[in-house]
Amino acid sequence: MKPKIVQFEEKLIVGISTEMSLVQNKTSELWKSFRGRTKEILNRSSEYFISLQQYPSSYVENFDPHKKFVKWACVEVDAVENMPLGMGRLVVEGGLYAVFNYKGNAENAPAFFQYIYGEWIPNSEYILDDRPQFEVLDAKYKNNDPTSEEEVWVPIKTK
Repeated sequence: MKPKIVQFEEKLIVGISTEMSLVQNKTSELWKSFRGRTKEILNRSSEYFISLQQYPSSYVENFDPHKKFVKWACVEVDAVENMPLGMGRLVVEGGLYAVFNYKGNAENAPAFFQYIYGEWIPNSEYILDDRPQFEVLDAKYKNNDPTSEEEVWVPIKTK
């Protein structure tokens, strides 16, 4: 499984975020509260959705499923005028990303991420960068379906 290495340009996103851990996973509730409100967001620059994680420094290196991080359910926008009440905005800094294609449901995701962090990164010419990781959910994404597909964007920099 070889990723594409992409130079990502800075993007502006709008959405809802919450703090959680893998043990106290609130992803389903986060997306339920966001999906019903996407029509309120003006200036969308694409049709896809973004699931974004802001991990603390050394989250992966010192992995603990109880450690908290911030998760966003969001979309990309060109501007943030008239932002919906209760939503936030975030500028995702540009830089290198390794883009992996994931096919499957959430059950199989831990092995997929173990490969990325445990095998691919250590054996590549890159190290993990301290920027958000995110998944792009386009028309091929089908929640919890084994045929679902998404792009996983992992922030990297040269060793």
